[in-house]
Amino acid sequence: MPARIPTPDELRQRGNLPRHVAIIMDGNGRWAKARGVPRLMGHRAGRESVREAVKGAVALGIEVLTLYTFSIENWQRPAREVAALMTILRQTLRAERRELKANNVRLRVMGRVGDLPAGVREVIDETCDYLDGSSGLLLNLALSYSGRVELIDAARALLREQAQRPRRPEELDEAELARHLYTAGLPDPDLLIRTSGEMRLSNFMLWQLAYTELWITDTLWPDFRRRHLYAAVADYQRRERRFGRVD
Repeated sequence: MPARIPTPDELRQRGNLPRHVAIIMDGNGRWAKARGVPRLMGHRAGRESVREAVKGAVALGIEVLTLYTFSIENWQRPAREVAALMTILRQTLRAERRELKANNVRLRVMGRVGDLPAGVREVIDETCDYLDGSSGLLLNLALSYSGRVELIDAARALLREQAQRPRRPEELDEAELARHLYTAGLPDPDLLIRTSGEMRLSNFMLWQLAYTELWITDTLWPDFRRRHLYAAVADYQRRERRFGRVD
């Protein structure tokens, strides 16, 4: 018999909640294949899972929820699939912004956003402006994102600064590099959730995940619901995080 999943109230009362949860949303294609429907149907079904994850994070009082939405590698998929994903993204942001505002959710995007179609960037800007007055959960979407490219972009920014204001190499530390990452100003993820059972990071937040707790589920992303988030958080609360130290 599966263990009972605690309620949001019970999880909050336990304390030790993760401040930042990141999710690698995987399994849309396999979900569609198992049902004999086009891959696009899997991507559309995943939209409800995003809503569930956001609502669950709001109920728990989590500060940041980062979703691996579209990687730089995803541009190599068939053009029709990429175009459909961009359409789904535009439609989702337009359709969900009122509910996001009602739940006091803010929006932020990280990645090479300039790679996105102009229409997508316009809807992103509109949605960010619409949610600007919110003060609750920060929904952080990784779009046209690559962990390695993020580090390259940070190194380039440091080199540009060095050209304008020379410094000794010894002055560069972790905090200085982190200041140039896409996640500048955000806490590193405490908990990473990956759906579909795959055991890899897939080039996601390579710097930030150094000491993140991992929770892998065989559940495919379109089947992911709030209870899965709560189960992941409950498991996180049972772990002891030492960051390489000894108590």
